[in-house]
Amino acid sequence: MSDCILKVALDTPLDMCFDYLWPVAEGERPQVGQLVLVPFGRREAVGLIVAVEDDSDLPRDKLKPALALRAQMPPLSAEWIALCAFAADYYQRPLGEVALPGLPKNLRTAKTASLDKALKKLTKAVQPHDATPHAAPPLNAAQQVAADAIAGVAGFAPTLLYGVTGSGKTEVYLQAAAQVLAHSDAGHNPAQILILVPEINLTPQLEANVRARFPGVAVATLHSGLAEGERLAHWMAAHTGHARIVLGTRLAILASMPHLRLIIIDEEHDPSYKQQEGLRYSARDLAVWRARQLNIPIVLGSATPSLETWHHAQSGRYRKLELRARAVQDAVLPRVGLIDLERKAPREQMTEGISGTLLAAVRKRIEKNEQSLLFLNRRGYAPVIACDSCGWISNCRRCTAYLVLHKGDRRLRCHHCGWEERIPASCPDCGNVDLQPLGRGTQRVEETLQAVFPEARILRIDADSTRRKGSAQAAFDTVHRGEVDILVGTQMVAKGHDFRNLTLVGVINPDTALFSHDYRASERLFAQLMQVAGRAGRAAQKDGGNPAEVLIQTRYPRHPLYAAVRDHDYDAFAGELLVERRQANFPPFMYQALLRAEARELQTALDFLHAAMACIDPAGITFNDPVPMTMTRVANVDRAQLLVECASRPALQAFLKDWITALRGMKTRVRWSLEVDPVDI
Repeated sequence: MSDCILKVALDTPLDMCFDYLWPVAEGERPQVGQLVLVPFGRREAVGLIVAVEDDSDLPRDKLKPALALRAQMPPLSAEWIALCAFAADYYQRPLGEVALPGLPKNLRTAKTASLDKALKKLTKAVQPHDATPHAAPPLNAAQQVAADAIAGVAGFAPTLLYGVTGSGKTEVYLQAAAQVLAHSDAGHNPAQILILVPEINLTPQLEANVRARFPGVAVATLHSGLAEGERLAHWMAAHTGHARIVLGTRLAILASMPHLRLIIIDEEHDPSYKQQEGLRYSARDLAVWRARQLNIPIVLGSATPSLETWHHAQSGRYRKLELRARAVQDAVLPRVGLIDLERKAPREQMTEGISGTLLAAVRKRIEKNEQSLLFLNRRGYAPVIACDSCGWISNCRRCTAYLVLHKGDRRLRCHHCGWEERIPASCPDCGNVDLQPLGRGTQRVEETLQAVFPEARILRIDADSTRRKGSAQAAFDTVHRGEVDILVGTQMVAKGHDFRNLTLVGVINPDTALFSHDYRASERLFAQLMQVAGRAGRAAQKDGGNPAEVLIQTRYPRHPLYAAVRDHDYDAFAGELLVERRQANFPPFMYQALLRAEARELQTALDFLHAAMACIDPAGITFNDPVPMTMTRVANVDRAQLLVECASRPALQAFLKDWITALRGMKTRVRWSLEVDPVDI
């Protein structure tokens, strides 16, 4: 049998596959979907076989032989390769840049020793527990209708599960999943279920619930917080079909699951589902495409759906199931109050940015042995320190950003490039020793509360306090055990967590989002406020007790957004936003792509973007003017952007393919990248 030609996709920016020779012995012909070790330049690289052919367009004497097959694992399926090919085509990236980074690192290493060792541990890593399953709680009528509707559908059926916070969406997921698993077992066809969550810190709670409900089912988790060996074992468990339920963050959408029968996306509105570097993909959108490809149902759950999903549901493209009441009997939605910081009289007495009304409400909860949450989406002690004498402020020397004061560490840190330095003893410009912090972060709020409530047990949860592996879950466990009176946190605490004794949420300084240049800012602020408000009052209301309360400090209490939050009226708020989006020709009524350029000098980046506008005929495409990005300089690199728009998605895609080809042919000193369907503009 003669040698064959392997067409191999590699993780390179070149939009092509590479041909390699493979000497075929009897019965040793490689398969599409296998990984192969090949020489590439001066190094060896692992690639994906996308075709096995008898001939090549190149002379055989010019082809290098492949070195070794990764025969330890079953080939990746044609459906998985098609998913990667779609993502590569839609997001305008080479196939290898999509397929290879989506695999565990140990599969992509040139060394096989660590791979062989990890594969031997595979069966021990993801094992079902031999225990009695926790009984499923009874569902209310709306939950039962939703669970049956999800499990009973055949074929591709995108469903929006729209339920208020605390309405029991997770329980609907679990009971629908149980029906899908039971049905597949009865038919001797082992189904797999994929459940996505937006953040790593939400996976432990969900995993505990899933394992308790399905102790005889192998469960795998996939997210960037896993050690490489652990991630490989869990990925392989999904790839071989051993894991029946896979939980993960956005990267799990690219997991190989040969028997996938149901996809669930919790908090589908969350911007964390959009990758913001490298392949800038939307896990939610890829999940919908994957469900259609496999002809299986997909569920998108949220109390505050994205406008794109809501528009699809309103237009009939998606089916909508509603959960309008909280799942726990006698649990009611919290009462939302607005603390007016601008009223003339009586004026609020402020203590380090916290109003007297909010402090009094916290004190009342402490006296009743109930928990309070103070939400501020800004970590650190203060956003900046300044000199009152000359006006100096702590700017980052590498970014157009401020250095944030971290008082406990006696450091100033940039949250964009990572630069840090000691707090100066005096003003670098005038020598004034009286430097003052301006604004407030979670550390400063924590310090203020400790001074006001010295007897209270206070816990801060943010990216600074949960750096070590497992520290976030340990902190949340402390809250769940009732060992915390006041919780101070950022968006890490705003969604997905079921704090049964929490009856007060205070929101500090949400107004800045009202003045953002980003047209999505109001949508995100509303979702954030509704999600954090939903942490309160999730348990049954005590006899004669007052309902849980949410207090929002604002200088604009008459803003329509706050009125919608106060009324828990997502329907009206989303309807008004869609009208505005249609009038302004914004998504979901317009399709966009964003070309970014980075250079040592801003003008160089802008010149490249102007040249990019002129390098191709933009028929049917709208070019906006190139502009500096809001955060213009990061790590000594200047950044600019060019937004292109089109009323037709196919027309935009056709243009982008030609444009990418033209851009790659341009000689330039800038680094550039293209993002399709941008979410941060």
